Amino acid sequence: MIPVVGFANQKVAILGLGRSGLSAARALRAGGAQVLCWDDNALARVAAEAEDFEVRDLGRDGALDGVASLIVSPGIPHLYPNPNKTITISQQLGIPVDNDIGLFFRSFATSGWEAFETPPRVIAVTGSNGKSTTSALIHHILLEAGRTSQLAGNIGRGVLDIDPPENGGVVVLELSSYQTELARALTPDIAVFTNLTPDHLDRHGGLGGYFAAKRRLFAEGGPDRAVIGVDEPEGQFLAGQLSEGPGDDRVIRVSSGTKLTGPGWQVFARKGFLAEYRKGRQAGSIDLRKIKGLPGAHNHQNACAAYAACRSLGLAPGVIEAALHSYPGLPHRSQVIAEAGGVTYINDSKATNVDSALKALMAFDRVRWICGGLEKEGGLSALAPALDRVAKAYVIGREAAGFAVQLDGVEAEVCTTMESAVGQAINDAQPGETVLLAPAAASFDQYDNFEQRGDDFTRLVRAALGSGQ
Repeated sequence: MIPVVGFANQKVAILGLGRSGLSAARALRAGGAQVLCWDDNALARVAAEAEDFEVRDLGRDGALDGVASLIVSPGIPHLYPNPNKTITISQQLGIPVDNDIGLFFRSFATSGWEAFETPPRVIAVTGSNGKSTTSALIHHILLEAGRTSQLAGNIGRGVLDIDPPENGGVVVLELSSYQTELARALTPDIAVFTNLTPDHLDRHGGLGGYFAAKRRLFAEGGPDRAVIGVDEPEGQFLAGQLSEGPGDDRVIRVSSGTKLTGPGWQVFARKGFLAEYRKGRQAGSIDLRKIKGLPGAHNHQNACAAYAACRSLGLAPGVIEAALHSYPGLPHRSQVIAEAGGVTYINDSKATNVDSALKALMAFDRVRWICGGLEKEGGLSALAPALDRVAKAYVIGREAAGFAVQLDGVEAEVCTTMESAVGQAINDAQPGETVLLAPAAASFDQYDNFEQRGDDFTRLVRAALGSGQ
């Protein structure tokens, strides 16, 4: 645990008692704060009471009297589309609003670090797509290289649940826009921006607000080094803002598909090969094509970002390359779950938006595509470049018929349920094809989350194949 500093003998209120909320409550109490908790979910309140936290409806008159700070869980809106009542009251009273990420950064470094030969470092990863894989990949590379590493934030453990760092230890954080937009302290040593595509637009008041939430990690944090994906205009803009000139190697530009040139520091992938250039000279090269855990151009972008972050820590290209080959992949993200009869079965349930589904489809030549769910804003037209790879679509979800009619030029079967879709896809699949779950939609019409959806797909495939894989 990382005890929170600066609130000893003060009242701190926690709004939202999910994983991050309870973790923050424990860390605040460990730092000497008096903690008040609230969640609209009765079961969450019972869990807090079981740990002897004071539970108080923070929306009632006078509930925030004497409170020094309000700590908010990521899913609770503070501005758009409509701010939570308790947050509005807090702001009217002048009470600072923060989250567990802000508490972490204000509390992570301690006086005990003076005894360390090598200070601990924090790598923070954000972006629309690929941040989980990039974070997990950095963590994996560090462990394979014999470095002490902890993975936390939006993946792995809660940030305040991690162990106090050791000499030379590295903490790798995946941070969502919900986390970066509100944190009052953001001070990573290395910050990574993977890419930007439209997502969570209602929460951020549009694409500009969404980018602004991501940008805070760099503008507020002032990292020693920034790894920036420049395949979109927003990444190019961010890299330009952070750089003092073409040769400023505090910014490492990353691309998948475009050769980057100039006197600075670049890492890019083209035709399956990663290349590193620094001061106009090639410093490293890796063949990514046979790395099973990183299929497709989108994963090659993730590999470039992770490579750049690890090179910033001084790891040699050969060490990173060896670790890439042993990377097993993350569940629900281009995860190979079975191979039978010449057919490969891929679980990419995390492809919850059109852009991530497009990238998943582009990674394979001939696809039996299981898709559908709770459709997001913008429609499906952006999938057009990959639809020629689809042998047939098997559409699930309550609105499966409406989803299917948008797939112009693709044979689509309205299956509605995952069980039906898996059965039909397995029956139709031919050797050399891929059965791919990449829904291009949220899961909430049929599942609690994308993990549950991916687990259902995996269970049904393995059961149908008679496999315990």
